[in-house]
Amino acid sequence: MTQTAPSTAGSPSSVSRRLEVLRPGPWHRRLTAIVGVGAFFDLYEVFLGGVLAAALAETWHLSHTQKSWIIAAGFLGMFVGANVMSLLADRFGRRQMFLVNLGMYSAFSLLCAAAPDVNWLVAARFLAGLGLGAELVLVDTYLSELLPTAVRGRYIAWAYTVGFLGVPLAALLGARLVAEHEIAGVSGWRWLLVAGALGAFCIQWMRRALPESPRWLEARGRRAEAEAVVARIETLNEPGTAGARQVPAQRKAEAQAHAESKSDSKSDSKSETETVPTVRVPLRRMFQPPYRRRTVMWWIFQVLQTVGYYGFGSLAPVVLAAKGHSTTASLGYAALSFCGYPLGSALSIPLIERFERRTLIIVAALGQAFFGLLFGFADAAWLIVGSGFLLTVCSNVFSNAFHVYQAEIFPTNLRSSAIGIAYSLSRLVSVILPFIALSVLDDLGATAVFAGSAVLMVLLCLNVGLLGPKTKGLALDAI
Repeated sequence: MTQTAPSTAGSPSSVSRRLEVLRPGPWHRRLTAIVGVGAFFDLYEVFLGGVLAAALAETWHLSHTQKSWIIAAGFLGMFVGANVMSLLADRFGRRQMFLVNLGMYSAFSLLCAAAPDVNWLVAARFLAGLGLGAELVLVDTYLSELLPTAVRGRYIAWAYTVGFLGVPLAALLGARLVAEHEIAGVSGWRWLLVAGALGAFCIQWMRRALPESPRWLEARGRRAEAEAVVARIETLNEPGTAGARQVPAQRKAEAQAHAESKSDSKSDSKSETETVPTVRVPLRRMFQPPYRRRTVMWWIFQVLQTVGYYGFGSLAPVVLAAKGHSTTASLGYAALSFCGYPLGSALSIPLIERFERRTLIIVAALGQAFFGLLFGFADAAWLIVGSGFLLTVCSNVFSNAFHVYQAEIFPTNLRSSAIGIAYSLSRLVSVILPFIALSVLDDLGATAVFAGSAVLMVLLCLNVGLLGPKTKGLALDAI
């Protein structure tokens, strides 16, 4: 087998240099907005499970196990999708998978809306989750490969700020539509699923205009295409940018000459073809220095963060209902608490370039542990909403910091696969979590649920602090 090319860390290619010298302009902002709005639907779906479980508990007379499956089914689909589609993104490209995943989600979300019983709903939510499995992996991978180092963290945080508007919206819509019972003769909860399906379809259409990642093209040996994409980006971003002035005809001529030499030289073409299998999905590099330590750290991180982060969002309405609050009140309190998600994401924007990523992760995780405990003890409405709100603010400072961080610690050929496999572990834990957490909730109460979560978040902090590398202010090629 052909040996994988050695790392070129610290020696960026011409494509990387050209992407780095571009000053942030209109093209970067449009890119961030389109990608961020797509993340909206992943996050909308994640937190929809708890809303549906609470809304359908009485209507369908759901058992403890059935409520758990409504929450878990989407995560199980995401676990499979994260593994499969992240590997396909390294094989076939980031843009291609961006189109596939939202298309699948849109179609199967409509099937969820038509569900006549709980078994249909669980199966359709699994298939919808399969489509969304790699969405956030692709967001992190794609934006990190196209944004200049100076704004990489800030712009990715902006993308997630847009995306996290879906969380309180899911709860607010849920509270309103469940209270309405029916609209135009259709149950309110079904409209939640229809809205997600139609919105995802619109964003999928918008994403057709996205270019493929030039770094991915170059890593695949398709240098002429990479140069052409960068030239196009430089042209689109021309107003007020330095990069646009650095697109002389010589660069385009070099790209054209490279393309012609490929077609004229069979030996070169054969050599290039032979190297492709080596760089498609070099998974063994995850377990070789310097990536072995990072891989172990990130696998542990993804297992632990799920309990503290997704545990609250997906279980909050059910926890509040178990405390004796009505379904409508539980969804209302959850919706107000979830307003902290977009606000916390916005708060992370000035912080994420100011502080080291791993430091920000640790501080925010400790905040989640503290406010989670407070939420577990709370009975008064003001304390429930206040502690829940502050927990979600900390959650999204934490989330944005780790999404930027994970895209920085692996190389281009490995980035989507390494992130996706680790991320799938969080989805697997999310499948198991409702069954364990709801059992603990029934037997020991909400305080025990959040006490266990706090302990795991402290372990997460130790893991990142001891094993995580520093990345702030470093170009991708240098980390």
